[in-house]
Amino acid sequence: MTHLPDQNPGGGPLPGVHDLGYARLDTDRLDRTGDAEVVYGAGKTPEQVVELLQTLHQTHPGHAVLATRLSVEAQAAVASALPHAVVDQVGRTAVLGAPPVLRGTVAVVAAGTSDAPVAAEAATTVGVFGANVDLITDVGVSGLHRIMSVRERLNAADCLIVVAGMEGALPSVVGGLVGVPLVAVPTSVGYGASFGGMAALLAMLNSCAPGVTVVNIDNGFGAGVFAARVARRAAPTEVKSQ
Repeated sequence: MTHLPDQNPGGGPLPGVHDLGYARLDTDRLDRTGDAEVVYGAGKTPEQVVELLQTLHQTHPGHAVLATRLSVEAQAAVASALPHAVVDQVGRTAVLGAPPVLRGTVAVVAAGTSDAPVAAEAATTVGVFGANVDLITDVGVSGLHRIMSVRERLNAADCLIVVAGMEGALPSVVGGLVGVPLVAVPTSVGYGASFGGMAALLAMLNSCAPGVTVVNIDNGFGAGVFAARVARRAAPTEVKSQ
């Protein structure tokens, strides 16, 4: 089937659409929402990921652009073709372009080391979407003294991302300690009865702590976007990133 480019009623390409044949980039998204389109790498070839990142960067030269869920092969292709890109092997992300002006702070709280990939994806997303990151790791509920020791850091944030697998209890504990806006991220970490993150997801949806919102299993990206936007609105004073 022949691919036909998007047309407007008067003829010619649609404004705000960059047609690459296999993808139609939404180049107006930055103006509409304040955030550029993001490349979701799953299912894309390494060559497509490179071209999409490069095209978005050329379209928005003054704004960092992000690719997520990159295979090992895609990570290597980006590092080779785009040497200025920052590739995170843990979070499976790549960022190309200058960091934005940062407003507000998001604390990314990970229950355990096994949750690191999702927490890393969330942290990178927060930075690209314009907020500072305070990464707090390995503070799961099996040792409650660990989360109690960072309570001041939790209170200082404008928004929290709490990442946990297994029984998914950490967001409820954090939500009972502080009154900071909180988005919970269930991960697919755990033994068989965790059902690939379903146990954590249901526990978070049924949290008795007020103010806990929840994203889908392993969705560090979605949590990062939400939290960064909350933090940006909460802290209007602009601070230049380093």
